[in-house]
This record gives sequence, structure tokens and C-alpha cells, in this order.
Amino acid sequence: MKVLVIGGGAREHALCRSLSLDPDVSALYCAPGNAGIAEVAELRPVDALDGEAVAALATELGAGLVVVGPEAPLVAGVADAVRAAGIPVFGPSAAAAQLEGSKAFAKDVMAAAGVPTARSYVCTTPEEVDAALDAFGAPYVVKDDGLAAGKGVVVTEDLEAARAHALGCDRVVIEEYLDGPEVSLFAITDGVTVVPLQPAQDFKRALDGDQGPNTGGMGAYSPLPWADPKLVDEVMELVLQPTVDELRRRGTPFSGLLYAGLAITSRGTRVIEFNARFGDPETQVVLARLRTPLAGVLLNAAKGTLADEPPLVWREDAAVTVVIASHNYPDTPRTGDPIEGLAEVAAEDAPDAYVLHAGTRREGDAVVSAGGRVLSVTATGSDLAQAREKAYTAVARIRLEGSQHRTDIAAKVAGLR
Repeated sequence: MKVLVIGGGAREHALCRSLSLDPDVSALYCAPGNAGIAEVAELRPVDALDGEAVAALATELGAGLVVVGPEAPLVAGVADAVRAAGIPVFGPSAAAAQLEGSKAFAKDVMAAAGVPTARSYVCTTPEEVDAALDAFGAPYVVKDDGLAAGKGVVVTEDLEAARAHALGCDRVVIEEYLDGPEVSLFAITDGVTVVPLQPAQDFKRALDGDQGPNTGGMGAYSPLPWADPKLVDEVMELVLQPTVDELRRRGTPFSGLLYAGLAITSRGTRVIEFNARFGDPETQVVLARLRTPLAGVLLNAAKGTLADEPPLVWREDAAVTVVIASHNYPDTPRTGDPIEGLAEVAAEDAPDAYVLHAGTRREGDAVVSAGGRVLSVTATGSDLAQAREKAYTAVARIRLEGSQHRTDIAAKVAGLR
């Protein structure tokens, strides 16, 4: 089977890496891709937001499956265009992708489905913003209603900072603060059947100790030894299946990857947000632990035959990923700096540790930074302490001037801090 992956970040590199190891994949393409993805897939140029262009490329390549990675193309309807061309596509329609594209829409779906989540207000005027902030008090949670590349959420004790963020958005969701640790749980669905993956935890803040500004994610780990063994079953029953059923009832069935961001609060599990695609950096650690070949699972979801898929098989190994970001990320990250040490990681640390590219491009023989989050270093080990040690050993080999990374990814759960 020929597979075309749309996107060019670390999430798509992780997907391409897994698909390249699948014996059922005869040819693998990525559009537009990046410097690292080029090592495992043939890159093709395309405007990832242009559904007709993506469908034409898939037709030209004879793709038997298209996987749409990022959220923006999904919300723009790229999956709809590919489906209209008669090609199986893993990714929800534009209508169903509003589950991520609009926080207000997601809240409405959760209310109808009885999914536990934070109390909230949708605000469009300064008066509504002030009333909502006053109703909930600090810590203030303010979410841009639309897509914001993982950086549209502000959680702060500072009333003026919360108000400023809210007034800078056309429409915001202001909600009560949820206490407790956060968990990411992905599920693959064809709109009827739901297959959960293994949970992971990511680190949103830029700096050690969960300090600094919010980011798209600075690292992640899986499994979660502290989590209740019944967590996945509970989330399936209370969150994932009811959400999929409600979207189907509305005539907008969700087929693709449903991502539930959860808070394990003192009052039980609550949904913080939904995403309509694999999350970055959690994808890196979850796919590192998946033993079942990926292509067949995604194809069954795309064709509506996920019920025929055997139970997924997982490795016992733990996985940790550490993100290396550009100087001054997430504000105005510097780009164009050369990256050194990638060959050393490949020679010294593989296969237990490897580098996934996010914001990179090739200039001649050199690979340079081309975005805020530049690389994800992912490692596996017999437990989280060993996986973490391997990841940071590989991180230390990489040289990128002015770069930054957190030093405490999975440290606490590994018993090191």
C-alpha cells in the first residue's frame, strides 16, 4: 500500500517512522515534510491547506491511504477533498474537526453527550469577559475559541493578564480551573468503533518546574505508572465513546484520531480539551511503544472497518521524548542556525534513542533550524528512568546555538526529583 502523510512536524516524522517500519507499506510519501522525514519518506511539495491540491497529489501517487497530520488542514476540509476523490483518508471532516477548531463547539458537544468537563462561559464582549473572570476567580483559565497552535490558552493568577488575553481574541471560553495532574489519551475511531491508545503525559510550560509561558509541548512520557489501571476504561465509557456517538447523532461522524486532554481532579476525571489529530509531543512516545503495525489500523479507521481490527499490541518498554527548541521560543524564535550532532546520535544511540524533526530544513549539506520547536529526541528503555537517561544522553550530543530544553521531563515520575 502507498501512503501519503500530510504535514511537516515532529508528529508527522513519528508517524512516517512508524509507517516506514510497516511491511504492508510499499511506498511512503510526505508533503511537504522536513529534513528528517526525508530520510524515511519521499517528500513532495504541496500546500497542506489546499484540499484539491492534496487530493490531486494523492491521486497522482496512487495512494491507498492519506493521513492528515496537523489540525489546520483538517479544519480547512482537506480530508473532505481527499474523500471526495475516492481515496481512504485518516482524519475527520471539517465539520467534525470543529471539535478542535472551536472550544465553544466542543463544550456544546460535551454538554449534549454528558461528558464531564469544566464549567465555562463563552464570551464575545468585555462585559462578558469581566463577568466570567469574576465568577470563577483565580487561577484564571482563558482559551481562544479558535486554533492557536497550542498557545491559545492562558492560565494565570494575574487578572489583568487574563483579561488582556481574552480581549485579544474574537471569542473566548473562560472556564473554572481544574486541579490535579493532566493526561493525554488518544483514540482511533471510524465514527462508530473507538480504539484507545496508551495514555501519556506532556509538559506544556517552557521552563523546568512548569514555569514560563505555555508552549505546544516541551516533552512527554509513557506509560503513567501513577495512573489508575482503570483510567482508560473509564475515559472510554465517560468521554470517548459518548463524544463519538454524539457527533454521529448530529450527522457529523468523527473518523480519525480523537485526542482527549484530561485532568485527574479531586472530583474525578474531567476533559480539558479535545484535539482532532495526534498530539505533539505525546505521539512520539505513544508510537514508540506500539508494536502493532500502524498502516492497517489507520486504514480500517478510514474505511469504517475498525471493528475488524485485532486488539492492539504494546511493548512493555517505557518512552520519553525531550523537545529541543530555538532561542527565544515561544516568543519570537530564531531560525536559520545550523544543527550539529545528528549523525552522532544515529551512530551512538540508535535504535533506543533517535531524533524526530519538527522545525528543520536542509541548506546544502547542512540541516538548520526553521521553527520554534526544532527537534524531539525520543528514547525507550526498560523503565522511565532508563528511557529518560537515554533521551538526555542523546540530547547532549546535539548542538544548536542558543537552543533550550527542559531538564526535568519525566524526572519526578522516575523518582529523580
